Amino acid sequence: MEVKAKKSLGQHFLTDLRIARRIVDALSAEGPKDVLEIGPGTGVLTRYLLEREDIDLKLVELDHEAADYLLTHFPGMQGRLYLADFLKLDMRLLFEGRYRVIGNLPYNISSQIFFKILDDRDRIPEVVCMIQKEVADRIAEQPGSRTYGILSVLLQAWYDIEYICPVEPGAFAPPPKVRSAVIRLRRNSRTELGCDEKLFRQTVKTAFNQRRKTLRNALKPILPEGFDSSDPVFDLRAERLSVEDFIALTRMISGR
Repeated sequence: MEVKAKKSLGQHFLTDLRIARRIVDALSAEGPKDVLEIGPGTGVLTRYLLEREDIDLKLVELDHEAADYLLTHFPGMQGRLYLADFLKLDMRLLFEGRYRVIGNLPYNISSQIFFKILDDRDRIPEVVCMIQKEVADRIAEQPGSRTYGILSVLLQAWYDIEYICPVEPGAFAPPPKVRSAVIRLRRNSRTELGCDEKLFRQTVKTAFNQRRKTLRNALKPILPEGFDSSDPVFDLRAERLSVEDFIALTRMISGR
């Protein structure tokens, strides 16, 4: 049976086995044995993941056609494969403890997937994934760049980001109109931010939503009434601030 890529699901199936092997090899041999593959599609990563005796693999696939293909072509898939929407799935139903994540992520929802990973960050020590190169560049970028943004700050607060390799459109069927890249996220040693985390996220998002404005103007919607914004940091734009700067800014706004 053939699985047709569905535009509505943002599907571009990886066909380059060399790249597939490199992605799977990027998943370290250390860490929790439980591993989740998001969006396995036709199983190009799955075949190599199943060869690894150091992991216990589970998969989440939204596409019925792809799920049927996997069940037909990969013995022992029953009980490992969950036909579900990862964004709506309660991960504690799959894993009681810590687990790692791997996958060729659907490009149209990759940011939402990262936000869900952040919500479960204390159970996810490692993520290896292929995403749109533009998003990968943004996540790995440092302060001062125009591509540095919301995901850069929020992910770098909790993870060390490693850029593995770029991937050209010809490695997929059908070829996407954009270039791709493989990145690895490894949980850093931070256990808490030292500020209100909800306000931290709100501050980062609000600052970058109007990134051309100085923080004094961009953050007006969330600054407390009568707040003194004379500190020099408010003369800067969001892209100039590191994770630590945003933590300090959040504490300033909250009065802590």
